[in-house]
Amino acid sequence: MTRKKRRLMVLLLAGLGLGTATALTLTAFQDNLVFFLSPSDVIAQRPPAERAFRLGGLVEAGSVERVTASDGRPSATFRVTDGPNTITVTYTGVLPDLFREGQGVVTLGRLQPDGSFRASEVLARHDETYMPPEVADALRRAGHWNPAQGAAPPAASWNTAPRQPDGRSGG
Repeated sequence: MTRKKRRLMVLLLAGLGLGTATALTLTAFQDNLVFFLSPSDVIAQRPPAERAFRLGGLVEAGSVERVTASDGRPSATFRVTDGPNTITVTYTGVLPDLFREGQGVVTLGRLQPDGSFRASEVLARHDETYMPPEVADALRRAGHWNPAQGAAPPAASWNTAPRQPDGRSGG
């Protein structure tokens, strides 16, 4: 084999190795990516049940119901809204101390067949002025908040559509 052919073979093998490594890395990242969706995005896209994602918005005023599960662990049901749409969230565990109605929240979990969201983790704001960036973006896109006009309005003032039996707002 000539020197030129040997060099070409080494370059081809290196390119093949690099391409394989890149493909494997991208595949691993795709399986571990967690997307952020607002309630309106969830209703429009309907993610598959096996896909974990972050659901964010504001906790709807008057929607939090706390109970103790049969195994003695605390459990909560509440609704997350971005204004036009609302999704019912169920969570078993202790809610963060800063969790409040009308405040921004990001939950990690999966969509259930009935359209509700089963959260495995709940993250709440850390002071009275903070809003998770994803929640702020969703509110701006929905037309419910312009940061130049001050703080976000309370969630109770946005959602005037009648409630559907599955917890989503109509409209």
